[in-house]
Amino acid sequence: MNVRLDRFGLGRFAGAGERLARAVTVASVSFGRSLLWLLAAIIVGCGIWMLLPLSKGNSAQPVTTGLAAVETAPSGNAAAAGSPSSAAQAPAMAELGRLRISSQTWRRGGLGSKALVTFTLRNDNDYAVKDVEIVCVFARRDGSHLTDRSRVLAEPVSMKSRKTYAHIPVGFVNVNADQAKCSLVAARRA
Repeated sequence: MNVRLDRFGLGRFAGAGERLARAVTVASVSFGRSLLWLLAAIIVGCGIWMLLPLSKGNSAQPVTTGLAAVETAPSGNAAAAGSPSSAAQAPAMAELGRLRISSQTWRRGGLGSKALVTFTLRNDNDYAVKDVEIVCVFARRDGSHLTDRSRVLAEPVSMKSRKTYAHIPVGFVNVNADQAKCSLVAARRA
C-alpha cells in the first residue's frame, strides 16, 4: 500500500490515521487521569476544611443578653437617675411593662442572608407609642448564641390596640442561625 501511495506522493501520510488514533487515545487517558487527580484534590480539600476548628466568630457561646434586665426594669426610674437630661426625657418614654410582643416568627430573605421578622405588638397603655426598638437574638439549633440585631419601628401603635408587623428586615444573620427571639428595648409616647 505504501508503494501505491508513493506514486502519488502520499507515502509520507501512510499510517497517519493510526498515529492520530494513538494520539487521541493517549490524550483521553491523560485527560481522564487529570480529572481523577482534580476530583481527589477536591475531596481531600473538603475533608481538611471540615476538620479545621471553628473561628471565634462562630464558636459556641451560651445565650446571655441583657434584655431581661431592660424588659423588667420599670421605666419610671428614668427620672430617678439624677441627670437633668434623663428627667426631661422621662415623660416621653413609654412603659414597657404594658407593651409586649404577643407572637413572632422569622424567615430568611435576600438569598438566605437576611432575617425577616413577623410579630404582633400589643399596646395596653392609655396612650399611643412610636419609635419602638426591638432586639432579635439569633441562635443555633443547640441554643448557642450567634448574633443580635436591632431595629427601630417608627410607625405608631394606638392605645389599647395591637399591630402586626410583617416581614420586617432586621439585618444580616449567620447562615447557622436556626432560632430567633425578639424583645422590646424601648418605646416613646406618640
